Amino acid sequence: MDRLRSPGGCPWDAEQTHASLAPYALEEAYELVEAIEHDDRAGLREELGDLLLQVVFHARVAQEDPADPFDVDDVAGDLVDKLVRRHPHVFAGADGAADDEGRHVAWDRLKRQEKPARASALDGVPRAMGALARAQKLVARADRAGLVVEPPAGEDVGTRLLALVREARAAGLDAEGELRRATDTWEARARAVEAPPA
Repeated sequence: MDRLRSPGGCPWDAEQTHASLAPYALEEAYELVEAIEHDDRAGLREELGDLLLQVVFHARVAQEDPADPFDVDDVAGDLVDKLVRRHPHVFAGADGAADDEGRHVAWDRLKRQEKPARASALDGVPRAMGALARAQKLVARADRAGLVVEPPAGEDVGTRLLALVREARAAGLDAEGELRRATDTWEARARAVEAPPA
C-alpha cells in the first residue's frame, strides 16, 4: 500500500480519501457475510483479504494526515488494548460472567466507561446501518440495558417490522439473516417464474 500510494505508484490509489473509500468497506463487509452464509470457504478467505485491504488502505491514508497521523500498527495496537480491556475475565483474572447475557452486559458497561460522552446505552449505533440491522442492534442494546420500552402504537408497516425484530430477538434469531434467507428463497422462485419455458 505504501508503494501504491507513493509517487510512481497507482494514480487511482493515490487519489483516494477516507470518504471515497467508505462505500468499498461496506461492499466488502456485505460480500464477507455472503461468503459466510453460503459456507464458501474460498470466498471467505478472499473476502477477509478484501476487508483487510480496506483496513490497510484507510490506515495508509490516515498516515498522511498532517494534523493527526496514525498507521496500521497504531490501529492494531489500539485493537489489542481494547480486547484486553474488554475481556477482564480472560486477561485480568477477574471472574467471568456466568452466561452470554452477563458478558454482554459487562461488555456494554466497559464500553460506556471508555466512551463517557455516550449518555445512552443506545449511543454509537450508526444511523447509516440498514434499517433492519439498526433496529435489531438498538433492541438488543435496550434489552441488555434493562430498558423497558413500550412498542410504538399503530399498524403501519414500520411498526409491524419493529415488532418482528423484537419477536426475532426474543426467539434468539438474527432478523437480518432470517430476512436474507427468506429473500433468497423468494428470489429463486421469482427467477423460476421469469425463466422462459424450456
